Amino acid sequence: MTTVTITSITTEIRRSRVDPPFRWRDGLAVPGPWQEHAVLRIEASNGAIGTARMPQGVTSAALVEAAIAPVLVGEDALLTERLWHLAHEADRTWHFPAYFLGPLDVALWDLKARTAGLPLYQLLGGHSREVPAYASTVTFETVDDYLRVVDWSLEHGFRAIKLHAWGDVRRDGRLAAAVRERAGDDVELLFDASGAHDLLESVSLAHALEDAGFSWLEEPMREWGVEPYRRLRERVSIPILSGETSAGVHRNIADFIAAGAADLVRTGVHYKDGITGALRISHLADSFGMRAEIHGGGLANLHLACAVPNNTYYEVIVAGDPVVPRHRVDPDGMVRIGDDPGTGEALA
Repeated sequence: MTTVTITSITTEIRRSRVDPPFRWRDGLAVPGPWQEHAVLRIEASNGAIGTARMPQGVTSAALVEAAIAPVLVGEDALLTERLWHLAHEADRTWHFPAYFLGPLDVALWDLKARTAGLPLYQLLGGHSREVPAYASTVTFETVDDYLRVVDWSLEHGFRAIKLHAWGDVRRDGRLAAAVRERAGDDVELLFDASGAHDLLESVSLAHALEDAGFSWLEEPMREWGVEPYRRLRERVSIPILSGETSAGVHRNIADFIAAGAADLVRTGVHYKDGITGALRISHLADSFGMRAEIHGGGLANLHLACAVPNNTYYEVIVAGDPVVPRHRVDPDGMVRIGDDPGTGEALA
């Protein structure tokens, strides 16, 4: 068999308007009106091209040129396992930002799937052509703003809603109660605290969410260690979703599981080093009978959600007034995958 060699790895800086604007809880930086990113383009000797969007365009582009292209150009483009390990060897010296290696791996899998002439989810094994979606709010100003988003979400077919709120336990608890009253008992409600709290605050928030019948509490504390999460699980009954932004990919998630610090774990292409890392976490969780919920949107994550059996939802961000969803959702609340080769994203 002829080797498919990587012939070039390049980036192009692009700017796009953030519309509608959004924010994540009080205390976190508010994105500006413009977003800069780099379009990563990996070309191979068979003419196939893999692409992905990289955050922080100038920084990502500089790292690709200095640390990645010299290592991966000339390698076999189809050996994604080898390429993933080579990129991590480079990370030992460069200490890449958490968002950097994910798009690189996505672009390599996009190239591989295009070479095979298959949609990515089929190349990954394939489990379903569709997945339920949940409406994932940004942080709005008032309870009434949230209630309008709840109404909109239910009218547009969503049967699950996740709140990103303010990071104030009492205020967030009142919001949770109000959203439950508006949504009714048949809608699944989820909560993402975005690492706002310490242990005692997390316990208080968890009890408020339990009273409102929420199905999970996600990242209540920063994920620098597993012990605070283990202690939290000892004191509350709501399922705790852990490992969203923690470093170490499957090795770190293994620590959360072994320590009893998670009921569900996070996976996804953004912070878990792409498709390769996300699959490792999904399979690890499955071996413990646990769900690995996929974090964030984007087509690569949609393919991942359709490739593995132990994920519940696809996350669709809803922002703005009027509400603008960041992915098309069918009236039955499902998101369906296309048949285009690769990820199906047109970035080239």
